[in-house]
Amino acid sequence: MLTPVLLGAIATVSLSACSSAGEFDETGGVRITRSACPAVAVPTYTGDVTLFDPPASRDARAIDVTATITNLKSTCTGPTDPIRSTVSFDILGRRATAGPARDVTLAYFATVIRGGTVIVSKQVNQAVLHFADGQLRASASGSAGATISAAAATLPPEVLKKVTRRRKPTDADASIDPMSDPVTRAAVQRASFELLVGFQLTQDQLRYNATR
Repeated sequence: MLTPVLLGAIATVSLSACSSAGEFDETGGVRITRSACPAVAVPTYTGDVTLFDPPASRDARAIDVTATITNLKSTCTGPTDPIRSTVSFDILGRRATAGPARDVTLAYFATVIRGGTVIVSKQVNQAVLHFADGQLRASASGSAGATISAAAATLPPEVLKKVTRRRKPTDADASIDPMSDPVTRAAVQRASFELLVGFQLTQDQLRYNATR
């Protein structure tokens, strides 16, 4: 289950299936582009984890291991049905003291979100940071995937036409954002999916990330 803190963090990602920039067509018009593939991101406060020794301490001198998710790379099979999206990333870790060889296991989640708030699925996996003897740094790789119904990620024809219609500067509605229409905005939101990855943190760890 996702904690209230994490749900709030996911809400701040604010990703849209429509691009903010338009494409110019051969006639000089402009259209908004849209992809059925899920947007991929790390929710706020979940891209880092800090382990303490002793675990209950939050003193900077007690920091044992820190790790960060970075280098997200995604692929998508869209517009096939179902749409399959995969994401890979690196986990970079550092320990406070260079000691003997040591393995640190970290859990990470992959969550599919629909419309910015609805949790469609969630999976939790593990990655192992192997610190070699005398080394302060270690790295590991992680990956996750999502399968989404093409029908669920496809806009109704009338909405798609409104969103992607080419607009010329001379058109009467050239300066009107189609997303300003509540019906259009709601339809786009329902058809928009996100694949979010981050560390599977405790509520205490989330609070630490949010307030440090």
